[in-house]
Amino acid sequence: MARKITGRTHGDPRTADTRAKVRDDYRPSRDEILRYIAENPDRAGKRDIAKAFALRGDDRIWLKDILRDLQDEGVLTKERKGLARVGALPHVTVLDIFDRDADGVLLARPTEHTANGPPPIVSIRLSRSGGGPAPGIGDRVLAKTFPADETNVALGGPAYTGRVVKIFEKRTDAVLGIFRILQDGTFRIEPVERRQPELIVDKEFQNGAKNGDLVEVEPARASRYGLPRAKVLNVLGSLTSEKAVSMIAIHAHDIPHIFPADVIAESEAVKPATLAHREDWRDLPLVTIDPADAKDHDDAVFATPDLDEKNPGGVVATVAIADVAAYVRYGTALDREALKRGNSVYFPDRVVPMLPERISNDLCSLRESQDRPALAVRMVFSAEGRKLRHSFHRVMMKSAAKLAYSQAQAAIDGVPDDKTGPILDTVLKPLWDAYAILKRGRDGRQPLELDLPERKIMLKPDGTVDRVIVPERLDAHKLIEEFMIQANVAAAETLEAKKQELVYRVHDAPSLAKQESLREFLQTLGLSLARGAQMQPAQFNGILERVRGADNEGLVNEVVLRSQSQAEYSPKNIGHFGLNLRRYAHFTSPIRRYADLIVHRGLIAALGLGPGGLTQDEAARLEDVAVLISGTERRAMAAERDTVDRLISAYLAERVDDRFDARISGVTKSGLFVQLPQYGADGFIPVSTLNGDYYIYDETARSLFGERSGKGYQLADRVEVRLVEVAPMAGAMRFEMLTDPKPLPGSKRSFHKAKGRARASQSRPGSRGRRR
Repeated sequence: MARKITGRTHGDPRTADTRAKVRDDYRPSRDEILRYIAENPDRAGKRDIAKAFALRGDDRIWLKDILRDLQDEGVLTKERKGLARVGALPHVTVLDIFDRDADGVLLARPTEHTANGPPPIVSIRLSRSGGGPAPGIGDRVLAKTFPADETNVALGGPAYTGRVVKIFEKRTDAVLGIFRILQDGTFRIEPVERRQPELIVDKEFQNGAKNGDLVEVEPARASRYGLPRAKVLNVLGSLTSEKAVSMIAIHAHDIPHIFPADVIAESEAVKPATLAHREDWRDLPLVTIDPADAKDHDDAVFATPDLDEKNPGGVVATVAIADVAAYVRYGTALDREALKRGNSVYFPDRVVPMLPERISNDLCSLRESQDRPALAVRMVFSAEGRKLRHSFHRVMMKSAAKLAYSQAQAAIDGVPDDKTGPILDTVLKPLWDAYAILKRGRDGRQPLELDLPERKIMLKPDGTVDRVIVPERLDAHKLIEEFMIQANVAAAETLEAKKQELVYRVHDAPSLAKQESLREFLQTLGLSLARGAQMQPAQFNGILERVRGADNEGLVNEVVLRSQSQAEYSPKNIGHFGLNLRRYAHFTSPIRRYADLIVHRGLIAALGLGPGGLTQDEAARLEDVAVLISGTERRAMAAERDTVDRLISAYLAERVDDRFDARISGVTKSGLFVQLPQYGADGFIPVSTLNGDYYIYDETARSLFGERSGKGYQLADRVEVRLVEVAPMAGAMRFEMLTDPKPLPGSKRSFHKAKGRARASQSRPGSRGRRR
């Protein structure tokens, strides 16, 4: 109940304009605060809530404490625009329309749902303006969502209503399947997704497919009797081929991979840029430094000592980025397709590019000794690594050399070749000198430093896995990374100073709930994390440094990583926690990220650098665009991960019953996830297969422990496992545990507390334990 201080009455905060007409002697109840946040997701910051309930002075301090308590209890979470109920749908989200109710109202579910329980249902409100096509069953849409009326929800109605912002383009009629030849000689298409039916293929529509091929097929209209028929459109390859495996991920995640004819035609018609509106930088020896197998090159670097006597020991660092905005203009077919894709997607043997090859691998690739348009930033740093000033320029450049990371590093390490030798003293050594200065600034800034090696799959000529390697992390990699970070910062600072709309790359601090969970976990290891103060990356780095070289180093790195928020794009700036930067935007890869193209257009418009700048119409849509490209980024990551899982599963399918060294990568009530460090692949050990005890899940310690013995398994433990079962098409592996459980770290007191928590959890509905 709300507390009345002097007996006066108040108005209902849920008025037409969402503002509360209340008296200055009134404090709302927790339920009223939560209801307001749910009903006003776009106005749910602390200031908005205080304004809605007319809170002033000490009441605002009271409100701040209440909101902090609600976050600590896990009821509220911090989001871009303020606060939100934990588990609530984002205000703008992607939905799949799956059905209609009895009144003909469209029903949808969120495309991605990570909260516990079934995904919420959203009833779609159709616009009465009549503009554009109406959505229908099977459509994927971008929508603004609003909590439904409580009475309607109580009667079993949908939890949310939604208003469609955009309808995504429908997938083509082609579906994916496995071509099978049955014993009677007939042809069938085995589906690779559960929702697809099995199909019959007549011989005249076989199109050269062989048994076991992955194919694209066009289903025919279903007949009244028997299975529907189809014809093979395209043979993608054998199931043992990575190309086929990546195509499964492409289709499963709805990744556009074929450029429409109008997009190709538009890209082929583009003329090379000229010197108009550009400075001539072709004599500046900018160089590209990329992976040895890179096909396009969108960034080039150069550095020189600062000759200004007022900046002793300083450097001038220059970063030039391909001028994609010169060719991809807002509203064109090229632009619409790039936005739909959002970013390029990288698989072990193929790239699904954001832009056609004519743009990405030709006109916008900074090829050696060829004129190319670029947007460049020249940055001046002090000897301590502090950026003093910067300026942006629209230029025509000519790359002096195309170098691989290992090639440039070898030259610095004393082994130059025919290409690096002539530019060692004039280009490469000044670059490394500049990096040493920029590194001082980075060390002073103290971004989050997690030690998590990345793995790379090496393929045989036939597309199957040869081996998995961990590439060496060179100073050449770190140099380019730091140059790019500083260029991104400069772009955000310039656009902000010019009051130009942009899309930031934001990374929020860990939520209070995740901080508390991490704090409890660290206590089980005898480590402490300060409570109450504003978290900084340096505090996490201090923890990581304390465990460096210890047995639990991997465990702590893993748990710290999982406590972090996910980076995303937003027109609202909240800073970048991981990099410890107040403002940050993606500027350095417009060939492969639409966010960077927006930033380029913003700089062109803000600085008056010629045609191709951000338009008012485009600026007005940035919030929706940010949601869309954040989603395409997550989609790409999921597709890449699924493809690696399928590849490694297929690679290990012949090694069932073999033993492997593994590391526990996840702990749940139902069992243990284990990762094979040699391959970077994950599998599962069901808790029902752990012998000898009754295992209880301890969420705080990330462990399963035996009720009788107190011994068990914990996240990041090194164990030996046996491969029991493989499902290559699903990318799934099941293992058997061979390592005996061990005493878990911590005192008897912490053990008994964990046991008590687990027993309390198991007394609630839905909790489980296994006994063998």
